[in-house]
Amino acid sequence: MSRPGGPGAPGLERPKSFAPSLKRLIRRLDDHRALMLVILGSIVGSVTLTAFAPRVLGSATDELFAGVIGSRLPAGQSKEQVVEALRGRGDSTFADMVSSMDVTPGQSVDFAAVGRILALVLALYLASAVLGWLAAYLLNKVVVATVTRLRAEVEAKIHRLPLSFYDASARGDLLSRVTNDLDNLSQSLQQTISQLLNSLLMVVAILIMMVTISPLLSLIAVATIPVAAVATALIAKRSKPHFIEQWTSTGALNAQIEETFTGHELVTAFGRRDEVQKTFDERNEKLYGASWRAQFISGMVMPTIMFLGNLNYVAVAVVGGLRVASGQLSLGEIQAFIQYSRQFTQPLTQIGSMFNLMQSGVASAERIFDVLDEDEERPDPVDPASPASDTGHIVFDDVSFRYQPDRPLIENLSLEARPGDMIAIVGPTGAGKTTLVNLILRFYELDGGSIYVDGVDAAAMSRDDLRERTGMVLQDSWLFGGTIYENIAYGDPTASHEAVMEAAWASHVDHFVRTLPDGYDTVIDDEGSGVSAGERQLITIARAFLAKPTILILDEATSSVDTRTELLIGKAMANLRADRTSFVIAHRLSTIRDADLIVVMEDGRIVEQGDHAALLERRGAYHRLYNAQFSAPVDDVDAPV
Repeated sequence: MSRPGGPGAPGLERPKSFAPSLKRLIRRLDDHRALMLVILGSIVGSVTLTAFAPRVLGSATDELFAGVIGSRLPAGQSKEQVVEALRGRGDSTFADMVSSMDVTPGQSVDFAAVGRILALVLALYLASAVLGWLAAYLLNKVVVATVTRLRAEVEAKIHRLPLSFYDASARGDLLSRVTNDLDNLSQSLQQTISQLLNSLLMVVAILIMMVTISPLLSLIAVATIPVAAVATALIAKRSKPHFIEQWTSTGALNAQIEETFTGHELVTAFGRRDEVQKTFDERNEKLYGASWRAQFISGMVMPTIMFLGNLNYVAVAVVGGLRVASGQLSLGEIQAFIQYSRQFTQPLTQIGSMFNLMQSGVASAERIFDVLDEDEERPDPVDPASPASDTGHIVFDDVSFRYQPDRPLIENLSLEARPGDMIAIVGPTGAGKTTLVNLILRFYELDGGSIYVDGVDAAAMSRDDLRERTGMVLQDSWLFGGTIYENIAYGDPTASHEAVMEAAWASHVDHFVRTLPDGYDTVIDDEGSGVSAGERQLITIARAFLAKPTILILDEATSSVDTRTELLIGKAMANLRADRTSFVIAHRLSTIRDADLIVVMEDGRIVEQGDHAALLERRGAYHRLYNAQFSAPVDDVDAPV
């Protein structure tokens, strides 16, 4: 079958900007708005209590300092008298300090008051921790629920995508999107949302507390914010492309690993392990480079903000010390302010350090949204039609189809398959044989013409109704991890045990299964380990027979079996073909000699049709194909050397 995929095929990558993807991701949380409001309230409460605690703790410092100073002042005098005496001695600086303090001359530290203040600080921190724990617990529930729903949406989307999407997409990259990218997104959301909200609110709360202490020092403290913001924005802008490249490279590497593992035997047989290893090393090195650059560049945010924060700390300490000495601030106030200034830069540093996680998470979100934004297959009709009979009468009426607009494949094809007919489709590779039967199942939509199933246009039917009437056996057998019995019963989960056994017997599965130690309970994996390629194909044929379809499609179904098994399948098919329209795609012409109609296709067109004997008499395309298989080897042997 002609495929639109390959090096030039359109991929999934469509670059998006950071902000729209982030907004779209945040809107995903709207479904849990009530919980998010509770989380926000808990974080606000936790931040408020945490921000208020240093101010309360500063009053304990003032209480201690006042007690120390008071014990050194003469008892029996008022504070005003002591201040006046100090000014009289020329000690104006100390006098200004004592004047601004709540001190009683001769009175030492009131440890009971200090104890009450410390108990209050402990209660504030404890309550803040409880609210923070509650926010983290609820947020974890929201994130897990959001990612679970997103994963379900991606899974449902995959089933609504047309087959052309998979033709143009690497399976490993798609698997990476629905597994690695979703896991990375979940981790990023869990680690950033709570911390980001907490950090942003902490910045606001601390700024308010600093302004209430000293507007001048607050202005010094916030002077570094614009510089930090500009530096963070520049670094984030440079790191974003590398995060996108990191996850794109991860998908490409997974695709290469999946292909290599699937074809491990062929890789080994053809001696291509070195080449495969070289390709892996190149892609792994590309992933390493992208990951290193992304982490290194984004990792520069924290050291930059910490450096600016240290400069800020020095400026606040110097100016604050001068204001304490002048009596404009108390020691407890400057202690609280310095603590605030350190806490002020800490959330900024945390925000900066989270940018690598945010960039990585949004890059993964973009790749997931790419899948969700893909065009889905055409929806079924609102009021679908259904054939009144179920005989398997198929009519192709002037059908045209092409994978790519500029490359015609099937043009103006007409064909009729009467109920119970066996239609064999033969022709060279790329002639459109498999495409023709895929159109019956509406795996692709027609560009022109119609296909009628028992008198009803297939486009007017629901896909489920259409496909319930059809059984298909592909050249590549598909099995899932489970017992042989379960793999056969997959064709009809409601079938009785007797029906499953009948299908197994009719398709000659019963004979070889009874030679296995566990019989039908033999467990096989998705690769069919433990049974041969021919036996795997027989199991898939039994599955199709169990479904009892009106229309049977066999796409090179006997290509993997030996000659004896092929003859047995041919006899079984002759019995099971009664009242069933069969489309058989075959390169081995010996399997379709008894077909009611043989259709010869070349370049998407029917060039000949008729039965085996009539086509041989015409000495046309079918005659050439037949001789290529049976006569050419003899001629080659008899030819002179």
